[in-house]
Amino acid sequence: MSAEAVDGTARGGTPQPPGPAAGRSGAARREPYPGPPPPLPARPPGRDDRDRRGAPARRAGIQGALLAAVRGFGLALLAITVSPVLFVLTVVSVCLIPLGLGVFVTPAVLRLVRAHAELRRRLAHDWTGVTIPSAYRPLPADLRDGVTGQVERCIRLLKDPATWRDVVWLLVDATAGFLCALIPPGLLVYGIEGFVVFAGVWRVLQGGYWYGFVPVTGFGSAVICACLGSVLLLLCYRLSHHLVHAHFLLARAFIAPGREALLAERVERLYATRHDAVDSSASELRRIERDLHDGAQARLVAMGMSLGTIEALVEKDPARAKELIAQARQNSAEALTELRDLVRGIHPPVLAERGLPDAVRALALRMRTPVEVDVEVSARFEEPVESAAYFAVSEVLTNAVKHAQATRIWIDIHYSADEGGMLRIAVTDDGRGGADLTAGSGMAGIERRLGQFDGILAVSSPPGGPTLVTMEIPAVPVVRG
Repeated sequence: MSAEAVDGTARGGTPQPPGPAAGRSGAARREPYPGPPPPLPARPPGRDDRDRRGAPARRAGIQGALLAAVRGFGLALLAITVSPVLFVLTVVSVCLIPLGLGVFVTPAVLRLVRAHAELRRRLAHDWTGVTIPSAYRPLPADLRDGVTGQVERCIRLLKDPATWRDVVWLLVDATAGFLCALIPPGLLVYGIEGFVVFAGVWRVLQGGYWYGFVPVTGFGSAVICACLGSVLLLLCYRLSHHLVHAHFLLARAFIAPGREALLAERVERLYATRHDAVDSSASELRRIERDLHDGAQARLVAMGMSLGTIEALVEKDPARAKELIAQARQNSAEALTELRDLVRGIHPPVLAERGLPDAVRALALRMRTPVEVDVEVSARFEEPVESAAYFAVSEVLTNAVKHAQATRIWIDIHYSADEGGMLRIAVTDDGRGGADLTAGSGMAGIERRLGQFDGILAVSSPPGGPTLVTMEIPAVPVVRG
């Protein structure tokens, strides 16, 4: 071995680090592999990263501001054209009532006013989520025809407090509502005008033209116009949505029903649902009586007569007596089955023992059509609420199979603690659609049943399907012993 190798020095004179022996060939020693380098520390997020993340939000904010400005322009047109015209027509038609002509004109004008207010309610809900309830008193269905009926219709419309709220709102909408809606598009257009002046139009506008409080006299004033336009565009970006929202809040302050109107509507609804509850209870008692009389009672009477005949034939004709015993046994079994079905129709045992989720699952298993059940409810509710929900679902399933000719049905049940507690049930089928609340007694019966608990029934069933039936029942979980 050479001296250079022994000294650990390379041929060129560069020192080599010590390492394990190279082997039998006598090669120079090599440094062992030190492993991958340690990872670099994470770079803290800088301004570029924050700008990159904030760009979509700014872009969405700009689009929202532009959309709010366009919507504000449309609302301003409605406020400055339709509202004052309807206000004048309403005042003129009411003034013509003593002459007799207003009796025929006023109902038509008030229908236009209500349509205008309903349009504003829909726009408020769709554009900003502001809910403006409607509390117009319904006209009776038995109004007489001719002049007498027209007079009654006019009187009822004028006695409705909601009519006068709408009339006052027309005047407010044409003034304050118009200003609230006009500011967003005004800020946008006036802000863009400042940059147009700065882009070179100032050369044409010199001498007497003012942009806001800035007289356009040269390039320096054009720069000030651009700065002022930037401020206006920033205000449009920040305030447009809030101003449109304020426009609808102003409308809600005038055309939404007051506390007294809501209480009156509540009393009328309770009065109607109480009568429906009494009628439903009476019809249910008649159904139970009819089922007992035609079913189980008849079979029990037949079984009693068979037992009397068996008593007379047991010694004279034992074979015939055995036949009658078998027939009596069959009658007793059928009577027991009918009694069980009757009890299930009054209050199913599975509903009383296991609650609404298992009762609906058991109901789905008895259907000929495949039914998927998705339940997100673990609590129990008051027995009348569970019973109403169960029989409502049963009626909807029957309609889907019998009338809609559905091949598949989906049931979704969940409970929400919002608004004091709400039990929501959705039944969807792939049938032919065309269901209507007013077409038959089935859906109307469900609506009356749910109305006893302030429940709501909504049906979406376009021709060709699918059909979606949504039920909402106010409910509070209870603890069963």
